[in-house]
Amino acid sequence: MPRPRTARAPRFAAGCLAAALLACLTSCSGGGSPDPGAGAAGLGDRLFPGAGNGGYDVTHYGLDLSYDPATGRLSGTAVVSATATQDLTRLNLDLAGLTVSRVSVDGRTARTNRSGTELTVRPAGTLRRGSHFAVTVAYAGVPRVVTDPDGSHEGWLRTDDGALALGEPVGSMGWFPGNDHPSDKAAFDLTMSVPAGLTVVSNGELAGTRTAAGRTAFHWRSTAPMATYLATVGIGHYTVSRSRTPGGIPLYTAVDPRAADATTTAALARLPEILDWETGRFGRFPFGSSGAIVDHLPRGSVGYALETQNRPAFPGDGDGPAVDVTTLVHELSHQWFGDSVTPRSWQDMWLNEGFATYAEWMWQEHDAGVPLSRSAAEAFADPATWSFPPAAPPKAADVSAQPVYARGALVLYELHQALGDGAFDRLLRGWAAAHSHGNASTADFTAYCTRLAGRDLTPLFATWLYGTAKPARL
Repeated sequence: MPRPRTARAPRFAAGCLAAALLACLTSCSGGGSPDPGAGAAGLGDRLFPGAGNGGYDVTHYGLDLSYDPATGRLSGTAVVSATATQDLTRLNLDLAGLTVSRVSVDGRTARTNRSGTELTVRPAGTLRRGSHFAVTVAYAGVPRVVTDPDGSHEGWLRTDDGALALGEPVGSMGWFPGNDHPSDKAAFDLTMSVPAGLTVVSNGELAGTRTAAGRTAFHWRSTAPMATYLATVGIGHYTVSRSRTPGGIPLYTAVDPRAADATTTAALARLPEILDWETGRFGRFPFGSSGAIVDHLPRGSVGYALETQNRPAFPGDGDGPAVDVTTLVHELSHQWFGDSVTPRSWQDMWLNEGFATYAEWMWQEHDAGVPLSRSAAEAFADPATWSFPPAAPPKAADVSAQPVYARGALVLYELHQALGDGAFDRLLRGWAAAHSHGNASTADFTAYCTRLAGRDLTPLFATWLYGTAKPARL
């Protein structure tokens, strides 16, 4: 997610989740239960303690859904396939709003109850540790917008001809039940039925379409593991283009013509060039295809782009062009740093945004001759950069704040200076490869850098990554 063009405070509030649900996500305890067979109703993430659930590891999401843009109603089933990491007599899924009509575990009806964003499922029998199981949830309703702690909007964002789903940090629970935390990645199959004439675009590759009785179902498949916050679906009247980069990466790009201003069109024309340049810097592209989703949303409703896996999403909401070249560089770099190598917890967010911001600086040097030192100096001079250490956002509202981006990038600038060009190039490619399609923490990163450097880097990290005071000079 790039730094916003304007303040992230939203300009509309209709349909937002109740404050009590948000409070649950940011302050509910992820602690244990007297029942030893109960999966925790939260993973205890320092910033979002109620996000995610304990006791199981999801391997696959199968979403078979239908959407009616005229009424805003979403309906269907979600099949959550998982492996039990403990004996389970009950488990939780994250789901905000929507009406659950039926739940089964391995085909047997399960008892349920709901509290806030927690859907508690009680299987007919105990799920033994190591066993594989599938929870099927039938649900329906009009999805509601999720409001982040910083006031921005995500979840299911209704448009005048369809919808766009965005999930960072906890918006996916607004349209499907799951284990909504970045540490639990899984493969996805999404089938979405819409009125004929509309297009559905999502993550992964288009596996097929089927039209009958005035409706078309689009089947999208993501075989690479994906965090729930990176799942997306766009529904609308899109102009779709298919091509390849010079290096051979397949591209699928869907653009609402109303968002195709001159800046956006010019930026998208450079997508193949940018992606191949990033492949040269960061290593082999980690997914089967790429591209972009550019949609048309109500004015002022979003204010950010998002690195949704495979193809980033750019909601054109009237606050400037839907996408420019710098934003495109940023979101595409996330395919390595954030999507393939995903943070283990939300306080590790700087591993996404610091790398993506530094990718912007590298591109500006490559494309426009702007020295890295100048970009670093501008970030260093901004007082907002020093509000807190990038590896320790004080609260949930700070995960997308300036230090996570700019000071995160300064950590990489200092590493670049300390290691030299050759070793830093190995760092970029090696880090992306070492944790490809997995999760990594800040501690994993500092240990990796120390091994690569072959010397103690503690003073550098103590100053730039963890220090509370601004250094005397860059």
